[in-house]
Parts: sequence; C-alpha cells; structure tokens
Amino acid sequence: MLVMTIDQRRSRRDVDRVAQLLADLADEPLVRPFERTAGDEVQAVADDPRVVVDIALRLVVSGHWSIGIGIGAVEQPLPRQTRAGRGPAFEEARDAVTRAKNAPAGLAVAGTNTQAAADAEAILTLLAMLVGRRSAEGHAAVDQMRRGLSQSEAADTLGISKQAVSQRLSTAGWQAEGPARSLAERLLNEADNR
Repeated sequence: MLVMTIDQRRSRRDVDRVAQLLADLADEPLVRPFERTAGDEVQAVADDPRVVVDIALRLVVSGHWSIGIGIGAVEQPLPRQTRAGRGPAFEEARDAVTRAKNAPAGLAVAGTNTQAAADAEAILTLLAMLVGRRSAEGHAAVDQMRRGLSQSEAADTLGISKQAVSQRLSTAGWQAEGPARSLAERLLNEADNR
C-alpha cells in the first residue's frame, strides 16, 4: 500500500488550507480518503501509484505542502477512518513527510525496501522540480494537452498560435514529463511489491 502524509508548510504564518485541500481531493480514487490527522496534516491510503504521482505533483505546484509517501504493508483489515490505520506504510509516510520538510522539492518517499523507495524519490523529485518551475503559460498549455487536445485545438482554446503552444510545451518539459511519470509510477509499484 501507499500512504500519503501531507503537512501544510508555514502553517503558523498562513491560513489553514486543510479544509480546501480535503475538498479538492475528495473525489480521488483512494483506498481510504484524505483525513485531517492532526492540526495542518492530512493522510490517505492508496493502492494506485498513478493516483499518488498525480496528487503529489498537483500539490507541489501549489507550493503549500510537504508531501511524504510511505510504502509498505498496512494492518488488515483497514479501519474505516484513515487516521486509525497502522502498519509499516504509515510509519514510513511519517518518516517521509518529516524529511520532505527539508527536501529540495518538498517531497520524500520512504519504504521497507529502501533502495526502491530512494529510486522512486529521485524521479519524483526531478518531476516535482520540473512542474514546480513551470510558468503559468506552460501550465496552461500542459493542461490542454492533458485534456487530450491536439496542439492546434490547444492553440484555439488558449487564443495563441500553434507555434506558441509548441514553444510553451517545449519550455515546460511536456515531452519529458509523460515518460518520467510512467517511470515514477513503475518504481512506486515495484517498491510496493518487493
């Protein structure tokens, strides 16, 4: 299983963002949904690495969260409430979120298979740095591509030329993001299955 523990950065000097985060993530396909565990921290349980990668990268872009991903077993049966869960994946998520607070991209991965978790963290850190540094224009172009539009359709939607869309996607690292996401998902899956 994959446990995500997410802690709000600079919460003492900022508004409480947890309620909005919980609303934003309410429809995610998780084994156990995000719940506030303590103060400005939330936690969820997932079994799909793709969902974990998507959530982690969305949160990196916001810049308000430290993201810990724990990989390992959980005690079964899982309780109905996320915060009542136990097992190595929960412990690893706690360690990961603590490290994430000082990590370059605000993200860390920990697992019972330490090498596999380190590999997953390395690619996720690179992805986080790529999307975290993307301009607003780059995000807008990438969002159109994620919706399944062609570059011509994206250009029409954004009111710019096809060449401008191509340039924004290139600068945004769109061509590298897809394969890197797939690699991150595969490494998280491998770490979970070892």
